[in-house]
Order: sequence, then structure tokens, then C-alpha cells
Amino acid sequence: MELDPAWLLLSMIPSGVGFVLIVYGKKQARWPHAVAGLLLTVYPYFTSSITSLLGIGAAIGFGLYYAVRAGW
Repeated sequence: MELDPAWLLLSMIPSGVGFVLIVYGKKQARWPHAVAGLLLTVYPYFTSSITSLLGIGAAIGFGLYYAVRAGW
């Protein structure tokens, strides 16, 4: 397995945001935030390209946005 430095750096961003969302979601009892944080923390392990890393991260972010706007 060959590690691309750009992919490695970019994969740390959603993981860090995911960690913050998990902590916020648990403290405020906001489960959509906690679930989105868990997904953001885990999904970089399963992506193999920068495009999929950015696309899946954006999809999770939009999903959280719509879940919050729907009143969850």
C-alpha cells in the first residue's frame, strides 16, 4: 500500500472534525451530530483516493445539515 502525503493530510481533517462532533453530540445529547462525527472519524480508513475522501465527507456534512434542519 502506497500512502499519498496529500491523502494522509486531508484524511486527518474529517477525522478531527468528527472527533469534535462526537464530543459535542454527546455533551448536548444531539445524536445526529454524534453519528455524523462517528462516520467522519471512520470513513477515511475505507477511502482510497482524494476524490472519494472529499465526496463522502461532503455527503456526510450535507446529511448532517439536512438532519438538523429537519429537526432531528
